Amino acid sequence: MGHEERSHALLSASGAHRWLSCTPSARLEEQFPDTTSEAAKEGTLAHELAEMKVRNHFYTTAFGKRKLTAGINALKKNELWRDEMMGYTDIYLDYIKSVSLALKNPPYVTIEKQVDISKYVPEGFGTADCILISGNTLHVIDFKYGKSPDGRVEAEENPQLSLYALGAYEAYKVLYHIEEIKISIVQPRLSDGISEWGCTLEELLTFGRYVYAKAELAIKGEGEFAPGPKTCKYCRARGRCRARAEENVRLAFSPDKDKLPPLISNEQLGVYLNQGMDVAKWLSDLQDCALAECLAGQEVPGWKAVEGRGSRVWSDMDEAFSKLTENGISETVLWERKPLTLAQIEKVVGKKDFETFVGDKVVKAPGKPALVKESDKRPAITNIVSAKDAFKEDI
Repeated sequence: MGHEERSHALLSASGAHRWLSCTPSARLEEQFPDTTSEAAKEGTLAHELAEMKVRNHFYTTAFGKRKLTAGINALKKNELWRDEMMGYTDIYLDYIKSVSLALKNPPYVTIEKQVDISKYVPEGFGTADCILISGNTLHVIDFKYGKSPDGRVEAEENPQLSLYALGAYEAYKVLYHIEEIKISIVQPRLSDGISEWGCTLEELLTFGRYVYAKAELAIKGEGEFAPGPKTCKYCRARGRCRARAEENVRLAFSPDKDKLPPLISNEQLGVYLNQGMDVAKWLSDLQDCALAECLAGQEVPGWKAVEGRGSRVWSDMDEAFSKLTENGISETVLWERKPLTLAQIEKVVGKKDFETFVGDKVVKAPGKPALVKESDKRPAITNIVSAKDAFKEDI
């Protein structure tokens, strides 16, 4: 099955984090088209490459080197292809190989397995990237291509992967005596992009019973709306949802009834940041929605679509430069020479040669301080100099 041709159930496993929290959202989303982004298309391309590499590793006879090479060459014709995808998908493959080699017995392996989860979710199904079964352990491994630290996906109690595990258990419970569940997520474009979690079969089945109750509400469009930054982030109804609008108006504009000091405390600062996380994004989504309506010829009272500020461009740069040089303007004035960035040079040279030739000339510059949620895995930093650093002797 091609990754772009994957079907999506109303209550999809990939959207489970949303409809489990906000059960009416699934039916609400049906009124809006399912669109995709360039980042999502790039991820799909990387998934196809990852699948071929894993298939070649485990099924060398059926999918040998010749097929792998032909498949990669076909993917390279895609305009979104990047050579760096080879290295990132190798990280995913290496992880699967390391898990497989650590097992006491060679595992049963299935790749891009469509699993039926209809026992727990009406008409539900999903596609698991890789499933390994060895002894009494079922291991579900998922490949994510996102590169934003804010988009790091945790394996612990992950609803999408837990649903895949439930579907895999139902498919193979007759053949294997499964007692333990392991879930892994590999995000190779993040420095800490491997997340692992495990649970017992009974814990997974308990989750299944919870899902069943929520899915019964969601399939009918019933239950309580639960707007929030994570819940609403990819919801197709996010720009029109009344529950989200009312919640953000409450958070942003509700006046304080009691007389308060003129300055807020650190405690209140943290509270307001938490409360306002979704407000700016909500306003941006409202603007996108209103612009689309205006461009479609619909009236949004108080607003209209206009042409943004344009910029001058050459109609024919080569001809323009030629005329300039003919009139005595030196080419050195017309062109700016500047080095490629480190990342661009690494891409041109290749990771292996780059590391061999100039790897020792690369240092990691500290990043600009950023404010993140306390749950972020990165260590906290401060500008406070410790006593040890302040009084340490020069060596």
